[in-house]
Amino acid sequence: MLLNEMTIDENNIGFIPSLGISFEINDTAKRIIELIKEGKSKEDIVKIISDEFDVSWGEAYADVEDFFIKLKVYGLI
Repeated sequence: MLLNEMTIDENNIGFIPSLGISFEINDTAKRIIELIKEGKSKEDIVKIISDEFDVSWGEAYADVEDFFIKLKVYGLI
């Protein structure tokens, strides 16, 4: 999984060395990536995002699901 080799700097720029590409990400995306790397399930990630960013479970679910789809489209997971 390419996402595991992504590093994220203090400016929220994610870099994948083997591909030589970088992504600008927001704080929510950064946290989701951290949680994926920790091995958290999608359900756990939704709960954590909901709690940490003070959004409803439904909003967190929609955001996490959308982000997972984008990660798949880019071939990162």
